[in-house]
Order: sequence, then C-alpha cells, then structure tokens
Amino acid sequence: MTPGVAGLLDLSGRTAAVTGASRGIGLAVARLLAAAGADVIGISASMPAGDSPARTAVEAEGRVFTPVRTDLSDHAQVAGLGALLAAREVDVLVNNGGTIRRAPAAEHADADFDHVLDVNLRATWTLSRDVGRAMLARGSGRIVNIASMLSFQGGITVPGYTASKAGVAGLTKALANEWAHRGVNVNAVAPGYVSTDNTDALRADPDRSRSILERIPAGRWAEPEDIAGAVLFLCSRAADYVHGVVLPVDGGWLAR
Repeated sequence: MTPGVAGLLDLSGRTAAVTGASRGIGLAVARLLAAAGADVIGISASMPAGDSPARTAVEAEGRVFTPVRTDLSDHAQVAGLGALLAAREVDVLVNNGGTIRRAPAAEHADADFDHVLDVNLRATWTLSRDVGRAMLARGSGRIVNIASMLSFQGGITVPGYTASKAGVAGLTKALANEWAHRGVNVNAVAPGYVSTDNTDALRADPDRSRSILERIPAGRWAEPEDIAGAVLFLCSRAADYVHGVVLPVDGGWLAR
C-alpha cells in the first residue's frame, strides 16, 4: 500500500544518530527528525550528559534523546562511536559534524589541513563504514552526509575544507554504488551559505557578505532549518529510490 503524504515522511520507530548536534545545522536536523518521529542520538565534542539545546528540542517532540560526547578528530573515539552506533542498530546516520580552518594556501599549516580532513572526511568515512556494515546486515538504512558548495567549487583560503568536502561528495557516490542494491541509501546535502558559526567570519566582512548575497538568487543566507528539510527528505520513504545524490540547498547559488 502506498503511504499517504505524511506517511512518506514518518520516521516513527526509528533511531537517528546526528553528529555535530549541539548547534547549527545538526541541532536543526535533530529537532526535525524528532518531529518526524525518530528517537535521536546527539553527538558532539561538547555534548553534555544533562540539559542541552538538543535534548530540549528532541524531548519537546516526545522522543528519546541520547547524548554522546565524541571528538571527531580523535580516531580512537570515532572508532568507538562507530561500534556503539552499530550495536544500537541505528536506522539513520547523519554525518553533519564539521570544522573549518582559514588561511591562504601558501601559509596553510599541515596541522590545520589534517585536522579538517580528520573531522570532515575521515570521521564520515569511519562512521559510514562501521554503521553501514550493520545496516547492510539488516538490509536497510539511511546515511546522509553533509557536503558543501565547496564540493563543487574551490573556495578561498580554505584548501583543507574544500578537499574534505569534495571527498565527502565522492565518498557518498562510492558507497551508494556498492550499497544501493542492498537496501542502504547513501546521499548528501550540500548547503549553500548558512547562518552558522562556520560563516561568522564571512558575515562579519561587509564586502564579502555583500558579494555573496548579490550572487544568491534567493537574496538571503540560509537558516539551519532550510538544510534540515532536505535531510529529512533523504532520510524518509519519499527518497526510497534516491541514491548517490549530492543535493544542493543553496538558494540558487549554483544556478547563477
């Protein structure tokens, strides 16, 4: 039987794990997935065991919130998180946690480059592999990675970030090629310019901010909730036949 419109987006009975859930896009995703019926495991390097904005948002929707503190730059901690999520039989994995370091390429330190790749790409790979293995054994699951406009473009003074997000796009397609026929959907959302901590420096620069807004057909910066809606779609039954997509949510930036 074909579900109704509401049923297509219903995540009741599912457990979703969201990295970077303390604020910004991750917090908005956790809130919306809970509103769709999912219990949420919220992960970040600073996630408290007690009260937090993520717990408040999820529990306000009547869902169960489980906090997990993990530093995504620490390989051992990420491996432990992968094992934990696989054992919990997570139905949805949203690899949102990320970071950025800004410096001209000729002055960009190896330590900064490595740190960004560890958080943005290696952690996404490790968690996707380990949680994906458990999903394959069950024959179902959803993985949604957070890519970027810099999955398509080069950016300025962010070589590590650009390399990591181009890698996220490629990894998304590689995993989809292997796992689509086994019931696991792997896709990505590529946000445009979003009003979050990562873009504070851009929004504080009047010239840079103006040049960005002039190119966005929608005429505004995105809000985290704009990105969360696309993530929910890819996590839902409405996206059953969607595999290996890197979906821009950019206010028309790439169309300009």
